Amino acid sequence: MPQFDYFVVLAEMRTGSNLLESNLNTFQSFQCHGEAFNPAFIGYPNSTEILGVTQAMREGDPARLIDTIKASSTGMGGFRLFHDHDARAIDIVLDDPRCAKIILTRNPAESYVSWKIAQETGQWKLTNIKRRRDAKATFDAEEFEQHITQLQAFQIDVLNRLQKSGQAAFYISYEDLNDLDVMNGLARYLGSDERLEALDSALKIQNPQPLSEKVSNFDEMAQALAGIDRFNLTRTPDFEPRRGPAVPSHVVAHTAPLLYMPIRSGPEAEVMAWMAALDGVAVEALHTKMNQKGLRQWMRQMKGHRSFTVLRHPAARAHAVFCQRILPRAPESLSEIRRVLRNFHKLPIPGGGPDETYDRRAHYLAFVAFLEFLRANLRGQTSVRVDATWASQSAILQGMAQFSLPDVVIREDEMQLQLGALAKQAGYLGAAPVAAAPPDQPYALEDIYDDDIEALIADIYQRDYVMFGWDRWR
Repeated sequence: MPQFDYFVVLAEMRTGSNLLESNLNTFQSFQCHGEAFNPAFIGYPNSTEILGVTQAMREGDPARLIDTIKASSTGMGGFRLFHDHDARAIDIVLDDPRCAKIILTRNPAESYVSWKIAQETGQWKLTNIKRRRDAKATFDAEEFEQHITQLQAFQIDVLNRLQKSGQAAFYISYEDLNDLDVMNGLARYLGSDERLEALDSALKIQNPQPLSEKVSNFDEMAQALAGIDRFNLTRTPDFEPRRGPAVPSHVVAHTAPLLYMPIRSGPEAEVMAWMAALDGVAVEALHTKMNQKGLRQWMRQMKGHRSFTVLRHPAARAHAVFCQRILPRAPESLSEIRRVLRNFHKLPIPGGGPDETYDRRAHYLAFVAFLEFLRANLRGQTSVRVDATWASQSAILQGMAQFSLPDVVIREDEMQLQLGALAKQAGYLGAAPVAAAPPDQPYALEDIYDDDIEALIADIYQRDYVMFGWDRWR
């Protein structure tokens, strides 16, 4: 049984996809149907249908066109697909292991300049060299940055989805399109025994000159590209696992149109008490442990609702989780993780919890040891899970975004002002002030905080410091 039922060429404008399609169609075994899911047309600019499926039919059911291409008797069918084509079709092909993925890439500076020249000349294909139109591109740094950002985002998404589903793709570059051996290798990948003796020569390379001859402001372009971090040297390493939206932890007010999306080890109790006070009810009257369906229903019914979350400084948050979840031996502690930290990571905390011998110096040393564990844990160097109580706040917000992002992101030291404003927007003019979180026990962070602790936390939560602009604690 063949491995694939059909193929897709994942490419972008001006990457050579027309030439690749022409080469594929030279084989008797394959039939590529152009840009089948281009929102502006179906297949080609002047086409009205593909194999009897019209553009209107495709819009109503993209899977119908794919099924029709699969069932065609003119060889293995396929089509070209770009990042801005029908997202439904992109999802279908990426999730389908019976679809062969051909990923075509080109130097993004070359593709950008080619696109700019095509815009100037109106010539998107060249079959007769005598009809070639000449023009130079004008480089726009902001436009190019947007161009490359879109390309990279799509390429990373494709790569990650193929990795997660255990699929492999056939990668081909623009420079390989005239290589007969590569084209025959592609045929082998697609499952055909057919081999070509020569490639189709109808399509011509439109702009074979070096970039310096194709760009009117080449010196400006060279200067702008020199500032691009090609090797991503300034990237903050991130080895944290992706988090889910954690919808059951979200808190809906008793009556007020407010949704609190908590970040663990933040001022959760204080915010929930404030929400309950708005409606004059006990905290237990707030709605929690909802699933996504139930929360969507509430959002539809509660017109004008507002959602928010509260950030806490990473130093205060790390100390809070240590004091509340790790140090004490109590029902709310992470008991199994606590045991592993004591026995394997040699965390210097008392087995039964802090007692009269546990002084400030012992607390300092134990907290620093916990921070050393956090550094290894968030870098994927331990077997202990990255618990939500200490996961980076940027990762938690990214997880929330899979369901819904909060309208307002509030910092703990600005809660009084911003929650009061949020209450007024929700129609609660006389809202009581929100209480400040009490100091941690048995010692407050201010009792042990120093430059070494700050430097360690800034290293551990470097991404949060960068993303949210954190400075030193207090």
